Amino acid sequence: MSASSKSLSVLAQQYLRERRRLGFDLHHMGQALHSFTRYADRLKCRPVTLEVMAEWARRDHGHSTDPRTWARRLKILRPFMRWLQQFEPRTEVPDDTIFGPIGGRTAPHIYSEEETGQLLRAAGQLAPALRGATYATLFGLLLCTGLRVSEAIRLRNADVDLKTGVLTVRRTKFAKSRHVPLHPTALEELRRYRRSRDRWITPTEESTFFVGSRGRRRGQPLTRRSVDRVLRAVCTDLRWPNRGTHHAPRVHDLRHTFAVRRILAWQREGTDIDQAMLALSTYLGHAMVTNTYWYLSGVPELVGLAGKRFESRMAPGSEGTSHA
Repeated sequence: MSASSKSLSVLAQQYLRERRRLGFDLHHMGQALHSFTRYADRLKCRPVTLEVMAEWARRDHGHSTDPRTWARRLKILRPFMRWLQQFEPRTEVPDDTIFGPIGGRTAPHIYSEEETGQLLRAAGQLAPALRGATYATLFGLLLCTGLRVSEAIRLRNADVDLKTGVLTVRRTKFAKSRHVPLHPTALEELRRYRRSRDRWITPTEESTFFVGSRGRRRGQPLTRRSVDRVLRAVCTDLRWPNRGTHHAPRVHDLRHTFAVRRILAWQREGTDIDQAMLALSTYLGHAMVTNTYWYLSGVPELVGLAGKRFESRMAPGSEGTSHA
């Protein structure tokens, strides 16, 4: 069967399989391509045009009226459209001229100490008991390690060394693996969760550490969708004000919260931020340390710290001051 005779949905799955074999996770892209290709297949649109892509971009679940949101949705399609051109040369590729530039990264919701306490208590009260233990422990782990949620829910029992207190995070977003040491308090919470979990299921070394608890999902790996859904429901019940620029607090903001708290703690301790950022970048699994430095300019809680660093470098006699 030629590529032109295949549906866009089939071609998108082929593209995602090729990319994932190279180590890319592509969770968000996978969701976006599934949504777009179903939309385009219903319209029987071949070759794919900019008009169809732009109309799909305007139909986001949040009913956004912000062109930057639409531009971000189009950007997700861009690599797939370039790949598709090898089979269908008339395929169009979206650029920034349609809705304008996306702009910088959007500010996350940084959870306060009070909010994290409320979140963990509310998650722990979910029924049945295993479900509450699973989500309270998962959210706590994200807060104290900064793991990506995709990394956490893929952890196998063999990856969680409860003797040495080290997690092995395998083939992450950038096809790399890394070791993540745990604080003793986090280690104790993981041990407590395992004891509770093992009363409900019989795990193997290859089983995922965090498991579902209801119906056919009992003992099965968690999905990103289920984690998002639980956090969204808890946040709605708690009625927190949203301090980020997304439509609501997100699971990924737990990772941002860890990074911001660590940088603020270093500031209070008088740690050299520039030296510490490389260690934080490695711990978080960032491909480039510039992704870690983004927090200093992109997160309101740390913008003041960036300003102080600039002032200190520009002060008379500092290394950052130029002398004619």
